[in-house]
Amino acid sequence: MKDEQVRELLYQMLETEKGGVQVYTTAIQCAENEDLKEEWEEYLEQTKRHVKVVQECMQKLGLDPTEETPGRSVVRHIGESLVTAMEMALEGGEPGAAQLVAAECVVHAETKDHLNWHLLGEVVKKAKGEVAKTLKAAHEEVESEEDEHLYHTKGWARELWIK
Repeated sequence: MKDEQVRELLYQMLETEKGGVQVYTTAIQCAENEDLKEEWEEYLEQTKRHVKVVQECMQKLGLDPTEETPGRSVVRHIGESLVTAMEMALEGGEPGAAQLVAAECVVHAETKDHLNWHLLGEVVKKAKGEVAKTLKAAHEEVESEEDEHLYHTKGWARELWIK
C-alpha cells in the first residue's frame, strides 16, 4: 500500500464530500418533483455528515484537512462546474430541464464519491493497526449510503429522461 496514494485519496474524498454539499444544495433548488426533492434533502444531510466523518478520519491519522493537493484542486473544479451547469439550467427557464440537469450532475458527483468509498474499502483490506481501524469505521458508516445516493439518482435521471 502506498501511503502517499492513500493520503491523496483522503484529500480527494474530503473535497468530493464538500463539493457534494454544494451540488445537493443547488440540485434541491432545481427539483420540481417533491419526492426527488425530499430524497436530495436527505442526501444533503448525509453528505454534510460524510464531510465530518472524513475530516475526523484525517485528524486521527495526523492529516491537515485544510491542506491543498493538486488532485483536490481538480476535484473542487469539477464540483464547481457541476454547480455552474445546474445554475445555467435554472436560468434557461425551461420546465423540467433544470431538474434533469441536476439529476445528471448529482450522478456525476456521486460516481466519483462512490469510487472514493470503494477505494477506501480496498485500502482497509490492506491497512494495519490504527489506520485500518480508523478507515474501517468510516467505511462501514458511510459506504452503503453512497451506494443509495448513486443508484437512486441514476434511476431518477433515467425516469426523468423517459418522461
